Amino acid sequence: MPIYRIIDANLNRAKEGMRVCEEITRFALNNKTKTLKLKRLRHRIDTLIKKLPVYPKLIRARKSSRDVGRRIHSGELKRKDLKEIFLANSQRAKEAARVLEELTKLENSNIALGFKQIRYSIYEIEKSMVKEISCLCRN
Repeated sequence: MPIYRIIDANLNRAKEGMRVCEEITRFALNNKTKTLKLKRLRHRIDTLIKKLPVYPKLIRARKSSRDVGRRIHSGELKRKDLKEIFLANSQRAKEAARVLEELTKLENSNIALGFKQIRYSIYEIEKSMVKEISCLCRN
């Protein structure tokens, strides 16, 4: 079912984007508090998605080798510094959270609200990190 592929892809996209931000926050900024916030949000995604009755069907619906977008790289291979990588990945996580919010409405509105909360939490973390990540230019 196409909805399961979309949910699975965006679940992976959200977690991957947040993990990149988490690693930059942890290893480049040495910010324990914000690293922990990102880690908790990433784990919250797992907690929410496992509550979906269709959760077991998500991986079975995956068709990575036949994904028509697999070889589209528009701009993602060009990053000039850690700040740009951080911002690109926080954007990726926000967008994926929005997709998850919209599609999980079809299954469970409470889970959709959880993804909305995650999206707004990412907005806040990103905003609070702007000054810190600015120091990452050319590092």
